[in-house]
Amino acid sequence: MILSRAKKETFHRLLAAVDLGSNSFHMIVARASDQTLQVQDRLREMVRLGAGLDDEGHLAADARLRALECLERFGQRLRGMADREVRVVGTNTLRAARDQGDFLRQAEAALGHSVEIISGIEEARLIYLGVAHSLAEDGMRRMVIDIGGGSTEVIIGERFEPLLLESLDMGCVSMSRQFFPDGAITPARLKAAELAAQLELEGFAHRCHQMGWEQTVGASGTAKALARVVQAQGWSEQGISAKSLKQLRKAILDVGHIDELKLKGLSEERRPVFIGGFTIMAALFASLDIKQMLVSDGALREGLLYDMLGRHRHEDVRERSVELLQKRYQIDTEHARHVEQTALSLLQQAAESWQLDDPVSEQMLGWAARLHEIGLAIAHSGYHKHGAYLLENSDLSGFSLQQQQVLAILVRSHRRKPDPALFSAFPRSVREAMLQLTILLRLAVKLQRSRLHAALPDIRLKARPRQLKLSFPDEWLDQHDLTRADLEREVEYLRLLDYELKITTP
Repeated sequence: MILSRAKKETFHRLLAAVDLGSNSFHMIVARASDQTLQVQDRLREMVRLGAGLDDEGHLAADARLRALECLERFGQRLRGMADREVRVVGTNTLRAARDQGDFLRQAEAALGHSVEIISGIEEARLIYLGVAHSLAEDGMRRMVIDIGGGSTEVIIGERFEPLLLESLDMGCVSMSRQFFPDGAITPARLKAAELAAQLELEGFAHRCHQMGWEQTVGASGTAKALARVVQAQGWSEQGISAKSLKQLRKAILDVGHIDELKLKGLSEERRPVFIGGFTIMAALFASLDIKQMLVSDGALREGLLYDMLGRHRHEDVRERSVELLQKRYQIDTEHARHVEQTALSLLQQAAESWQLDDPVSEQMLGWAARLHEIGLAIAHSGYHKHGAYLLENSDLSGFSLQQQQVLAILVRSHRRKPDPALFSAFPRSVREAMLQLTILLRLAVKLQRSRLHAALPDIRLKARPRQLKLSFPDEWLDQHDLTRADLEREVEYLRLLDYELKITTP
């Protein structure tokens, strides 16, 4: 995650994206060359993770087993690939799971790579990116709809830029379970399911109509399954039409049970959740007055690949998210820049000893430094806490939920008495790195506290496990009493984190 300032270079690299959806797990491997991707391999398994999530947010043992067995197989294909060449994301079910920590550790062991949980809005952004790259650039304003297992994403955008993003809490798995638990399909149940979906859409539909769009595109499993069925039945020549959905509705009611849905074009594995996906699509067509929908091959996993391609070309959307936050909350960017430079200078000296010589550490520390005063937009009192709340609860394009949480804790811990409990929920390896980055940020803030931005002296940092020593030129601390007092207090504060800080002069 280091922001390289080197010139852009032509490169050829194998990239992989894994989408841990609520219904299916997908993996795509592609060879990247500049702005192009050539798909080398695709894997997909219907895991139905969402069906194993109970009302209290716990994953059933059989669902966990299905998922982990699938990830073991995916892991075999990913073996030998570097971490920066692979992105694995979890969506709605893993967002909702209360015991996600244990499952994620097992999933990461099976895959050999870390798993990111992304927000619904970030999922929508990536879906749009994948779809936009799969369609011709015709300048049209598009609406993209992706009905997943646990959520439905709706995006309006132009070319590669999303203009309106929404993630709705309804999917083909959840709707099938809620309204058709025993498989029986009646007019009353179908109407109730469609009405529930329309209620979910009610406020958002108005915003869509205000913005307007010229073309509607469906993505992923539900849209593809519906398109296959209505085309196989001869009800639509291309994609999905409003008329074809009415004909399909009649056919579904004539059958009357999920197990008896033996429609031409409908696969066995799709059948159990087909009715839930249909009700959401019917509600979307009705609420948004859609007449015709095209179906795209691009989706979340393709969006992940193109997002990775941008990062490798030093076009990281997270950089833009940080800049937008600085502008929106009127952060003193000059001061933030000096704090960042000081923090990264300290990191450079501690990196090898503390095993922070990886791209992730530099970028997370840099972002935290640039955003450490974001909470001042709310109030000076407790601004580190306000800042943490903003970072953890904002929709930040490009960031996973875990990355937002790490940023929030770094900002929350950059001043006053640190709370060791904030770090306890993280695995030990991550927790240690977070503590060390927190310490470096705290020191940088103290060294720049005067806000005069005068050049700092040659400060030497020597790091050891659970210990660091700061050495200042002779007499410099004597001339900066406030800094000395801050650092002496910091010695006491860092003991709370089980770290020893020594301040020395020649």
